[in-house]
Amino acid sequence: MLKYTRLAVGIAGILFACSLLQAETIDTRIGKLEFTHSFADGYPTDATVKKLFNELDFQRAVQAYIWSIPLVSMAQWQYSNEHELGAKNGQIVFQESYKDKLGGLTYNATTPYVLPFIDLTEGPWVVVMPEGEVRGAAHDMWQIGIIQLTKPGKYLFVGPGQTVPKDAKAHGYMIAQSPTMNLLLGIRLMATDADARLKQLEKIAIYPYSERANPKPRGYIRPEGKPWMGAAPKGFAYFERLADIINKEPVAEHDRFFMAMLKPLGIEKGKPFDPTAEQKKILTEAALVGEAMAKANDFFNPRLEDAHYVEGSRWEFATVTPPNQRREYYDDLDGRAAWFYEAVTNDEMMHGQKTGKGQVYLASYKDKDGDWLDGGTNYKLHVPANAPAEAFWSVTAYEVSTRTLVNNKYEIADRSSRMDLTTNADGSVDVYFGPDKPTGDKAKNWIPTESDRGWFPYFRLYSPQKAFLDRSWVLPDIEKAK
Repeated sequence: MLKYTRLAVGIAGILFACSLLQAETIDTRIGKLEFTHSFADGYPTDATVKKLFNELDFQRAVQAYIWSIPLVSMAQWQYSNEHELGAKNGQIVFQESYKDKLGGLTYNATTPYVLPFIDLTEGPWVVVMPEGEVRGAAHDMWQIGIIQLTKPGKYLFVGPGQTVPKDAKAHGYMIAQSPTMNLLLGIRLMATDADARLKQLEKIAIYPYSERANPKPRGYIRPEGKPWMGAAPKGFAYFERLADIINKEPVAEHDRFFMAMLKPLGIEKGKPFDPTAEQKKILTEAALVGEAMAKANDFFNPRLEDAHYVEGSRWEFATVTPPNQRREYYDDLDGRAAWFYEAVTNDEMMHGQKTGKGQVYLASYKDKDGDWLDGGTNYKLHVPANAPAEAFWSVTAYEVSTRTLVNNKYEIADRSSRMDLTTNADGSVDVYFGPDKPTGDKAKNWIPTESDRGWFPYFRLYSPQKAFLDRSWVLPDIEKAK
């Protein structure tokens, strides 16, 4: 009997040893993955399970970064208005000077900005648009348009889950139901005279609907040189801002999978964000990789077909995502991330390359030689004669690091056909970029840049004409100055 027992034990030992010999290790892009037998027949080891879940959380955090770019950008802008500039709910931030615009993503250097955020948590709000040349639009926190403010009168903004007051229409309110609890109004004062613009501004009234019997408009403030930043935070702070705004806003049906991805990372609606050390480490690295991917996705991405201008050109269309962010069979994840990484809001008037109306936004990140634009190098942009813009054209330089106006001591970030520029004999214009000021009359066409800082331009055409639409007029690439 003992003989047979020893034989059984011996066989079991041999079988166990064989099973160990059958363990399989697979080389992958995330390192070696170990399994008790073969990959098909065995289990992942404890160490491999830990590695896989760590990688799963990291990958999901990176994709959540790209998904949330429009939301976090808007949330940071609102946060900056409130905490850095001191704006109250519904109060307009009026940005007119160069310094006051330095925190805005790809702002126009010469346009005054009238920008109130409204929080509807406590109930509907009223916006009164005055008679005259005042226009605007409302956008939700995902930067999708809610309503155009093109008519004078009273607009009533109602939050998600809130009931429209029964007597609102009878009293002449134009009703706008917002899909998010917070929203942004972008308003343009069309008057060219500064005093006339101020009079227009003072006629805009924003207040809670509950005050309708005795309105107390929230008025406006100016930054007055206070530093502020509308670009999304870097590093771990990005996910802090995301966690905060998620708790303030409803979850759209098409975003529920992303909410599931965020839950193991400590970001869950209705709960405080208190990540573990491991979660914080993953999110910090994911923010770095996520932003790196956002840069690759944004700066001359051949995958974005709508960005194509002309064959061989270093210029591309910046506005590549539809205003509603939807394609026929999918939501435009990469297109909207590319636009909202460097810009804010989106509507039909920003797609002049397709509509022939409004504006065209051309962006470039490399020079004619294929080198990235650098603040320490001098460049020239030749704008051919008869630029096909019924209103005007302009070129504006922005910082790569923040996508805001280039911050230089001259307070010069743009040149346009509305300025007194030096014109060539054939009607063309040469615009100069770089650290060195050109000599003579060329200096009037100069946009200063600074060493060790990457930059990129937007070339805008306002009311594009046929020669642009049929490409009989083409903007050349930026060249290194000789």
